[in-house]
Amino acid sequence: MKIADIKELTIRELATRKNEIRREILNLAIQQQAGQLEKPHMLRSLRRDVARVETVATQKIKTAAAAKS
Repeated sequence: MKIADIKELTIRELATRKNEIRREILNLAIQQQAGQLEKPHMLRSLRRDVARVETVATQKIKTAAAAKS
């Protein structure tokens, strides 16, 4: 997921997307343990996506808090 796409999402959408990505990571980890994972690079990519989503969410929360002050 591109950072530009992530920045367009609202805080609630970011939280939802983060949960979806974490579910995907769990499913891929289970497949990896079973030896059925065809694309192991997807785990790394999805972990980075979670980090991007969390970073943007934090930035939006701080911006909203600063605007209220």
